[in-house]
Amino acid sequence: MIKSPITAADVARVDDRPFWVEIVPAPDGEEVWWDEPRPAEGGRRCVVRRGPDGGVHDVLPQGWNARNRVIEYGGRSWRPLPDGGLVFTNWADQRLYRCAPGGDPVPLTPLGPSRYADLVVQGDEVWCVRETEDRRDLVAVPLDGGPARVVLKAQHFIMNPRVSPGGGQVAWIGYDHPNMPWDGTSLCVAPLQDDGTAGPYRVVAGGPEEAVAQAEWRDDGALYAVTDPTGWWNIHLVPLDGSPPRNLTPMPKEFGDAAWKLGYTWFTLAGDLIVTMYGTADGKRLGVLDPATGEITDVGGSYTYWAPTVSASPDGSSAVAVGGSPHKPFEIVRVDLATGAHEVLSPAKALPDPSVLPVPEAMVFDGVHAHVYPPAGAEAGTPAPYVMFVHGGPTGSSPMVFDLEIAYFTSRGIGVAEVNYGGSTGYGRAYRERLRHNWGVVDVRDSETVARGLAAAGLADPERTAIRGGSAGGWTSVAALVHSDVFRGAVAHYAITDPEGWARETHDFESRYLDGLIGPLPETRQRYLDRSPTLHAAQASGPALLMHGLEDAIVDPGQAERFIAALDEHGGRWAYMTFPGEQHGWRREETIVAALEAELAFYGLIFGFPTPEVPRLTLKGQM
Repeated sequence: MIKSPITAADVARVDDRPFWVEIVPAPDGEEVWWDEPRPAEGGRRCVVRRGPDGGVHDVLPQGWNARNRVIEYGGRSWRPLPDGGLVFTNWADQRLYRCAPGGDPVPLTPLGPSRYADLVVQGDEVWCVRETEDRRDLVAVPLDGGPARVVLKAQHFIMNPRVSPGGGQVAWIGYDHPNMPWDGTSLCVAPLQDDGTAGPYRVVAGGPEEAVAQAEWRDDGALYAVTDPTGWWNIHLVPLDGSPPRNLTPMPKEFGDAAWKLGYTWFTLAGDLIVTMYGTADGKRLGVLDPATGEITDVGGSYTYWAPTVSASPDGSSAVAVGGSPHKPFEIVRVDLATGAHEVLSPAKALPDPSVLPVPEAMVFDGVHAHVYPPAGAEAGTPAPYVMFVHGGPTGSSPMVFDLEIAYFTSRGIGVAEVNYGGSTGYGRAYRERLRHNWGVVDVRDSETVARGLAAAGLADPERTAIRGGSAGGWTSVAALVHSDVFRGAVAHYAITDPEGWARETHDFESRYLDGLIGPLPETRQRYLDRSPTLHAAQASGPALLMHGLEDAIVDPGQAERFIAALDEHGGRWAYMTFPGEQHGWRREETIVAALEAELAFYGLIFGFPTPEVPRLTLKGQM
């Protein structure tokens, strides 16, 4: 193994992104607010602001965490207030709080089962989605601490609440089981009545097989909406006079993506123009769309991928977004919309020398999209060990951006290929739909295809090829381990291993997800049994390393425990690590370090090279 200057602690301190940006008018100029991860502070998200003088300061006091658990994946968790204060949701108790400048947070909502997300400040109230057990409503919470008012009850799931410029109407996006937000959603509009509640609504765009991802008011008579009747998420003008929506960006590019969190924004209005991100999972540009002509002016510069959050200044002269590339981590970028000039606003991070970073390439293997990160020290004609990285979701994708976690392995001589298997977003609905009823089949086969393609090209050593992933990517990893002979081992973070059990155990948002991924129960139960990694553990082609957070409400740790019990029963080899205080994903510095070092030790065991720099890992089961 090659000696690398990149440590697991380096990854923990760098490898995450700022998010939820907003431009805020201030007496002496504009401020820019965002939130950022603090892995060294227990993994909290801290809201910060950058003043006109360039100084960056915490808005959220130490010990407070601006996150929420609505649909378990959360959503927009804070908004600035006109007085310079902040309204936010706190992770520990899921209540809404108001924090005056320099003051301590004061609760606006009572203790109890309710959670809040997708915040919008509306006058002296904050409007948001309130989730109480398995019910979501739009509520208005007074900023003076008065009781909340229910504005509307509609579909089982709602998101994207927006009040019209004149204040007389409210729009939102809603959908019901068994749909997920990328399957089919409805853009709804209702009048606001004198008592502050919504009247009867009408659907103006979307439907059971068309997914509206975001909508913003153009004026009182029309909205702009990202929706996909053509199979691509394009921006449409949606008039309210009954005339049909008009596609403003009719091209095979995605101007939206899967709404895993409430509050994603892929576009924003800048005067009469629209600032938008668009492209594929291989790269997304930032552009300025003129709705009158359909012309897009590129202002993305050297950034090749933009995260789904963007804000424009009130006068439309500039925008702020979160951009990254394979050579620089995600950072807060202000863009002059007239000149395209960029200014980085977030503090610089300590990065390794560029010479130790991989240069990725987007490749296609028999129709399967992948991003290939070659290992350091690779010699022409000498195949290297490779690991297939499988993203979660499965309705998601891996962007080709700076990833110090990947560099942790490539700098040590282990190649990485991110597999955007059939079902991934970023390549249109038809590519997404390849996974329908075929989860555990298409994703496994596509991972095999990329691995075999790399071996055929002389890049990967077929005897030293592994697979890893988290959540749904963990499912694919262990499914590939038992249903394929390509992989010598699998690493699975917070993985699903027993789909029938998961369908019973999981939370409301994903409780019908498997209807589309595998099939409805009980009619298609045999598919669940045939594809279950736990039931086929005897066929494992190599050992497995499983890791799980003990507070995971999306995938119960029992999923990992059942799989390792099955491996143990059939003589398989395994290792299992748990992390108290972690949920569905790693946020604490100590967890990130421990998980990465264990993974490296695992590859050393199955690929046959020493890893003296990390703690020893022992595989249990038969030798």
